[in-house]
Amino acid sequence: MASPSSSSSLTLSSLFATAFLVLILSTAVSLKASFHPRDMLPHLPRKVSWPILNSLYGAADLLPTFIGTANAGNNTVTWKGACFYENTAHMEFHNKSGSKFGGGTLHIKADKAHSSTCMDLYVLATPYRVTWTWYFISRPHTVEFPEWDGQAEYEYVKKKGVSIFLMHAGMLGTLQALCDVFPLFTNTGWGESSNLAFLERHMGAKFEARPEPWVTKVNTDDIQSGDLLVLSKIRGRWGGFETLEKWVSGAYAGHSAVFLRDSQGKLWIGESGNENDKGEDVIAILPWEEWWEFEQKKDDSNPQIALLPLHPDVRSKFNVTAAWEYARSMENKPYGYHNLIFAWIDTVTANYPPPIDAHLVASFMTVWNKLQPEYAANMWNEALNKRLGTEGLGLSDLIVEVEKQGSSFDKLLTVPEQDDWIYSDGKSTSCIAFILEMYKEAGLFGSLASSIQVTEFTLKDAYMLNFFENNASRLPKWCNDNDSVKLPYCQILGKYRMELPGYNTMEPYSRMNEQCPSLPPKYNRPGNC
Repeated sequence: MASPSSSSSLTLSSLFATAFLVLILSTAVSLKASFHPRDMLPHLPRKVSWPILNSLYGAADLLPTFIGTANAGNNTVTWKGACFYENTAHMEFHNKSGSKFGGGTLHIKADKAHSSTCMDLYVLATPYRVTWTWYFISRPHTVEFPEWDGQAEYEYVKKKGVSIFLMHAGMLGTLQALCDVFPLFTNTGWGESSNLAFLERHMGAKFEARPEPWVTKVNTDDIQSGDLLVLSKIRGRWGGFETLEKWVSGAYAGHSAVFLRDSQGKLWIGESGNENDKGEDVIAILPWEEWWEFEQKKDDSNPQIALLPLHPDVRSKFNVTAAWEYARSMENKPYGYHNLIFAWIDTVTANYPPPIDAHLVASFMTVWNKLQPEYAANMWNEALNKRLGTEGLGLSDLIVEVEKQGSSFDKLLTVPEQDDWIYSDGKSTSCIAFILEMYKEAGLFGSLASSIQVTEFTLKDAYMLNFFENNASRLPKWCNDNDSVKLPYCQILGKYRMELPGYNTMEPYSRMNEQCPSLPPKYNRPGNC
């Protein structure tokens, strides 16, 4: 605890700093200031500056905005920066290195700064490299590319150019955004609060506390094969990942599992994404008691879990034998990382929350290819090769090849996944794709099964299917029995009441979810997309 004197000193300095900031704000509107009030925030006491910074910047501000591409010839890019309001860029090719394909100089002219204390931060990318730079002086600047990475990069830059991305939040805002992103993945109360705040701010989600006890005494006699479990994890590694996944897809849950009952009446859980003894995420079939105990006592992501019982008419169609055969055929296979992102991306522009776009996705992939080439191949390279009809191409070669074939990378990302694609490690199914594939095998999609690719479904798409109980009187008696708010499904674990907008409303149709937009915060989708 601070001493009275130090506390008094801090209070006086904070009051002085606040008065100073108010004075700046009041005069800046009438003068062409040599600095911007926002640029002075780092110099103020933390108790004053940090709440203001938090209101100005958030985790999404960490993402750069695509400005344009600078290539050879008379192609000049112009834009308004966060600091400098008039900027131009063009590319000059040269061979100062004396190499076969030479290099180039990117010329950037920055002018009309709104303040003498601000700066602009940029990310520059080709399929073969990513670099960054910053400017705080109003004058012409250059970025050198001493030598192109062979003919492929030379031809690409000559034709398509170097992609320019602006960090709109600037250096200060980017650092603050990093501070907002970091806690999303921490297994702390701070991390949990950060995840909830992010989803409230960017999706309009609500996290209303449920009355205790937060664990339901489940009577397994009321549960049958095919009943769905949806989970929302809100802290730690998986909590942070799910938060970002929910934001881009519009799903209000991030993981799923399914019930299976065997011929002896024993209840099991089928789950894609269960961690085995080697630390690998695989498809597992576990006794219900083991799974349920783990979620209650050992899952440090603080999961919120809801049970979605099948409708009696749908349950009567569920072929339990076929479901078990499918589940056993997939047991111990790897989690479906190959097609994870492609369930989200259906359109060229209408699936990316600003400032994300296909250019940023390509640049992110480029960075990850350099850092973790094996991981990158597992996440998207194989899937992109299948979409392009090629084999074994790396990301940079894929980007070049798609241009040769007369298409573009943004269109390549939208090509629908096919359920029968076989990857190097077998069929690839995410948590919900594994369950929906089981539903297909069990007969729930009927005659539409061959015309629906369930690997194109997000978790939101799955819980919107009209497969589930719609009569509250038929829900188990223990369902939500301690809650005054009667949900149309059964929440069995968690402090916060789970929302599932659009739950149980969508009739299946041919080519379902292959061309659907998903822009926050409303995530509107047209019919039959």
